Amino acid sequence: MNLLINLDVPDLDRGIRFYTSVFGLAVGRRFGAAGVELLGAPVAIYLLQKDSGTPAVPASTQHRSYERHWTPVHLDFVVDDIDAAVDKAISCGAKLEQPVATQKWGRLALMADPFGHGFCLLQFLGRGYDEIAD
Repeated sequence: MNLLINLDVPDLDRGIRFYTSVFGLAVGRRFGAAGVELLGAPVAIYLLQKDSGTPAVPASTQHRSYERHWTPVHLDFVVDDIDAAVDKAISCGAKLEQPVATQKWGRLALMADPFGHGFCLLQFLGRGYDEIAD
């Protein structure tokens, strides 16, 4: 099995600039104006050009909106220096939604990208999640 991550964005070029600048990803393949493959994470991230207001899925009345939205699925990016990563993300258009919090396992920043997608920055401390594992 392989895992791919797909993110809808209303502006492909802006999405490329954000994700390559903030996370150091590199453009792999382009799929015309429809999408782009970003490499450099453990799995490929695909940005898909989807205009705001278009149907989310054919059998739904929901339409794409790029205002801040909630979904139970989000991306966590593990970083070495959370303060520097937060500053870089903000300078590229992300929003910090809650101040960086320290947990027993590490530090966490709740953020949103310029397209309303939530993501977290994590900096593990000590043994990371093993600090709280049974």
